[in-house]
Amino acid sequence: MNRPLNQCVITGPSRNPATHFAATAFSLFYQASTLGIKMEHPLDETATGRFAFTFRTPVTTPVTCDITAWGHDTESAQASENIIQAACGMMSVHGRAGGKIQPLGLHYVSTLTAAMALQGAVAAALGQLRGLTVANTRISMASAALLGASQYIADATVSAASENLPAVKKSECPAPPFISSDGVVFELETLNADSWLKFWTRLEVNPVLAGTGWTAFLLRYAKASAPVPDELSHTLTQISYRDIAALCAQTGMSICTLYTLHERVADQRFKDEWLNGPWAFGLNTDAAHAQAKPLSCSLPLSGLTVVESCRRIQGPLAGHLLALLGAEVIRIEPPGGDPLRGMPPIADGCSVRFDALNRLKTVREIDIKSASGQSEVMALVREADVFLHNWAPHKAAQLTLDDGDLAGLNPALIYAYAAGWSTQDGDARTPSDPIPGTDFMVQAYSGVAHKISQACGSRGGSLFTLLDVLGGVIAAQGITVALLNRFMNRRGGKVTSSLLSAATLLCSEDFQRQYNSFDTQVPPACVLSEVYETKQGKIAVDCCNEEMVQRLLRLLDEPTDCAPPDVHQRLQTVFLTQNASRWLSLLQQAGIPAVAVAEDLSDLPRNAQLQSFLHRGTYLQVVSPWSFQ
Repeated sequence: MNRPLNQCVITGPSRNPATHFAATAFSLFYQASTLGIKMEHPLDETATGRFAFTFRTPVTTPVTCDITAWGHDTESAQASENIIQAACGMMSVHGRAGGKIQPLGLHYVSTLTAAMALQGAVAAALGQLRGLTVANTRISMASAALLGASQYIADATVSAASENLPAVKKSECPAPPFISSDGVVFELETLNADSWLKFWTRLEVNPVLAGTGWTAFLLRYAKASAPVPDELSHTLTQISYRDIAALCAQTGMSICTLYTLHERVADQRFKDEWLNGPWAFGLNTDAAHAQAKPLSCSLPLSGLTVVESCRRIQGPLAGHLLALLGAEVIRIEPPGGDPLRGMPPIADGCSVRFDALNRLKTVREIDIKSASGQSEVMALVREADVFLHNWAPHKAAQLTLDDGDLAGLNPALIYAYAAGWSTQDGDARTPSDPIPGTDFMVQAYSGVAHKISQACGSRGGSLFTLLDVLGGVIAAQGITVALLNRFMNRRGGKVTSSLLSAATLLCSEDFQRQYNSFDTQVPPACVLSEVYETKQGKIAVDCCNEEMVQRLLRLLDEPTDCAPPDVHQRLQTVFLTQNASRWLSLLQQAGIPAVAVAEDLSDLPRNAQLQSFLHRGTYLQVVSPWSFQ
C-alpha cells in the first residue's frame, strides 16, 4: 500500500484531548495513520481547552496547526459536535425533510474539521518548499461547518426569491427513502425524467402526479427536502421489493436497499476500505525534471494550476477548496456553460448555489467529446499541476484522457479522480449491480443512512448532501497530499477518492470498535445531547458526562436522581418557561455547552462567533476556513 507521507510525523495532540475535540482527534489520528504519518504524543496527557498538533516533514520546518471551536484566539466556551451543527445551520438543513430541527447523528463536523486541519498543515509545508514563510495554520469547527453548508446558505440568503417546491401533503414519514410491502427500506435514483415517468406510469400512477413527484425528487439535492406526493409512496407499499427492483430494471431506474451498519462493518471489502483509508495513491511517474513554479501570493498553493472537469458538488467543491488555498483553477465546461448555472435562485446571471462552489475559477468552454476539445484539454494539462475530474466510470478512457494518457504529456501531473464508489483498484468499482454513485445511493449502500436513522429515529439517511461535501473535502485533501509528495519525492501520478470512502470515513469509529486496528481511541458519547424548545427560540444543550448533567439539574432546581427518560421530559417542560437568550446566559455561566439553534440560515450573521467566516455579496458567501502565519 502506497503511504505517501510515511516520512512525516505529527506531534500531539494529547491522547486525551478536551471532550469537545475528542471526535476531531480520533478522525485526525485515523486519517494521518492511513497516509503513513507517524504519531508522537506528548507526555502530558491532561485534557485542555486547546487542541493543536505539529506537522513535520524531513525537508521543512515544523508547522503548528491550531484547531478551535469558534475561531477566537482565546475561548472559554466549549463547543461540541451538536453545538456547532446547531449554530451553523446543519441541524436546520438536515431536519427539513422531517419538518423539525434534527442533529445528523454523526461526528460530521468533527470529521470535516480534522480533514481540513490536516490539509491546511500539509499545504503549509508545501508552501514552505516553494519559498513561503509559514509556520502556523488555524482552522475552527465553525468555519468547517459553514463551508459544508455553503450552498444552502447561498440559496437562503440571496436577495432574489428562491425557487419553491410545489405544495404537497407530507406524510408522517416522508419519502425518500421508500418502503415495500415486505418491509424493505430502499432508495430510488435516476437523473432521467423519462425513466421516472415510465416507472410510475407502469404502476398506473397519474402522470401529472408523477410529474409533481419528479420535481420534488430532482430538487432534493438542492433543497434537502423531497415532498414526494403520498400517493407515490403508498403505491410502493403495496408491492414487494423484488417486483419493484424488476420494474426498475425494465424502466431504467436504479434501486438500493438500506444496508445496516452491522452488515457493512462485517463486510471484508468494507474493512479493506477502512484499513486503506479514504484515498488510493498511485504516485509512480518520474517527476524529477518538473520545474518549480513561483508563488504568486502568500497562499500556499498559489502559482500552481488545477484543471478541473467536474459537475454537481463533490468535484467542484474539491476545486473550490484548492482555489481557497491559492491555486489557479481552470474549470472546463461544455459549450454554452454548465447547465447548473441556470438553476434558481439566480443572482448576477448565475445560480448562487453554483457560484458558491465555482466563483474563484477561470472558465474554459470545451467540447471534451470532440477531437479538438481533447487536444485543448491536453494543451492545458501540459502546463498544469493537477487534473481533476468526477466523470462516470470508464469515461476518461473513452475520451483518451485517463491517467496513462496524460502522464506521457506531463509526468509531474497529479491526476485526481473524485469517484462515486471504491478506490481500491484505482478506478470506480461499483457494487454488484450498476448503481449510480450518487450521494443518497452511497448513503444507503454504505450503512451511513442506517447509522443516521438509528441515531435520529428516522427511516433513512439525510437529504443534506453530506457525502458529496465530505467527498469533495477528501478529494482536495488527497490532491494536496500528492502535491507535497511530488515536491518531496519527485513523483507524479494518480490519487483516487470516492463518496464511498467518505462514507467509510464517517463509520471509522464503528470499524475501530470492531477491529481495533489503529492506535486511536473512540470518542465517548455525550450523556445528554438534545434540542429544546424555549418560550422563544430553540436551544441545543450538550452534557458530555454525568457530572455535567447533575450540574444542569441543580441549576434548574430539578431532582438529580431522575432516570434518563425523565430527565429529558423534565427539561423539555422547564426550558419552555423562559426565552432562549435567558437560558443561554444561565447555561454559559454554569459552564454547560449550549447555543441558539439557527433555524433560518439567513440569521447566521447575527451570531457574532460566525461573522468573520461570512461575507455579504449578492448572497452570503463562506470565506476560506484556513488562516496561515
